[in-house]
Amino acid sequence: MITVTRADLKNDSHARALIELMRIYAMDPMGGGRDLSDYARANLAAALSDREDVHVVLAYADGEAAGLITCIEGFSTFACKPLLNIHDVVVRPQFRGRGISRMLFNEAEAIARERGCCKLTLEVLEGNKVAISAYTRLGFSAYQLEPALGKALFWEKKL
Repeated sequence: MITVTRADLKNDSHARALIELMRIYAMDPMGGGRDLSDYARANLAAALSDREDVHVVLAYADGEAAGLITCIEGFSTFACKPLLNIHDVVVRPQFRGRGISRMLFNEAEAIARERGCCKLTLEVLEGNKVAISAYTRLGFSAYQLEPALGKALFWEKKL
């Protein structure tokens, strides 16, 4: 049986599930291939729980932490409304193919609607064909304002 719950990261079992699943994601090639730092393992749950703009959803399969989606609220200046960014998505390898990511995304969309968000956003590596296919089935598409100018690119500057 699969259940989905909005995490309370002040709850020790939810906090442990977050760290456990994020470590799996971080060590996957699509997550960078390296474990979370000692600092992140020790502080992530508390740091996220202190933020009112962060929403974490956990999926359990037969009582075992099986999946996670972390969403962070942003703001669309063009729409003058909040948006919800899907920041992390992970499903344990042994639970993939059971609809868990779809259930997590459905709950994220419910949160976004409750909060009056105008859209869901996410980023995906261009080589992650499995995720791109899944996101397309869920209704996501590449972001562009004017097709002649191309699709938006996600860039970063590390500090």
